[in-house]
Amino acid sequence: MTVVVKIGGARAVEPEGALADVASLVDDGEDVVVVHGGSTAVDETLEELGEEPTYVETPGGVVGRFTDERTMDVFKMVMPGKLNTDLVESLHNEGVNAVGLSGTDGKLLEGKRKSAVRVKEDGKKKIKRGDHSGTIESVNADLLEMTLDGGYTPVVSVPVLGREKEGGYTAVNADADRAAAAVAGALEADLVVLTDVSGIYEDPDDESTKIDSASTPDEFSAVKDAAEGFMTKKVMAAEEALEGGATSVIVATANADEPITSALEGEGTTLEPGALKDEDENEAETEAAE
Repeated sequence: MTVVVKIGGARAVEPEGALADVASLVDDGEDVVVVHGGSTAVDETLEELGEEPTYVETPGGVVGRFTDERTMDVFKMVMPGKLNTDLVESLHNEGVNAVGLSGTDGKLLEGKRKSAVRVKEDGKKKIKRGDHSGTIESVNADLLEMTLDGGYTPVVSVPVLGREKEGGYTAVNADADRAAAAVAGALEADLVVLTDVSGIYEDPDDESTKIDSASTPDEFSAVKDAAEGFMTKKVMAAEEALEGGATSVIVATANADEPITSALEGEGTTLEPGALKDEDENEAETEAAE
């Protein structure tokens, strides 16, 4: 079994339990790939440098970071530089032979650069230029499999390698949840998304309304309806992971003694491939609409 673990970068996420659990899984002979976020650390570094992070809202209502050239420089410094190194160091202290990789290494994560994004400001749709972001289109699964086969545990971070329209590449930002989803899909792995809540809630303010699982399109539709704020992107990433070939996606808390093992045993919210509509269903719906 291969497990891709996404460790969130929010302040409330405590990674120690997850790292010890990674060590336990590796000791048991499991292949584990760690993917990490770090937006909070990037924001804190920008503020320490006297700069404000910029967030924008898409016309569809999704809020995300606008990554200009200066912010991209900070990303390269903080994500593969500090956070990735810290996690690799911590895993070695747990007895794990970890290797840090950014998405630019060996074309691990690659896609088109988006230099301009559509945003909504003051109720109006606008084009904002100068962005350094991208959507992952390919994963060098061979590199990850070679690393795993060699007895190493990959620790993966953005940036990713963004292709320019005129040729060449630029390191660009990409959402860490979607990066983990792309990796899990490419490896046909289970994806465990660790965050600061115990799963996806029907009522975001009430933990007792946690959705245990979704294995049908109707159940997954209810999950998407329930997702708000930061959870919206996690559900989007989960859908991409399952479409790409992941065997399951579990959203669960990082703040537990054995958060990965617990998630794989049913804690959190488990999303299964059957939650996606198959092509025949989509075609039938399209024909019915026509």
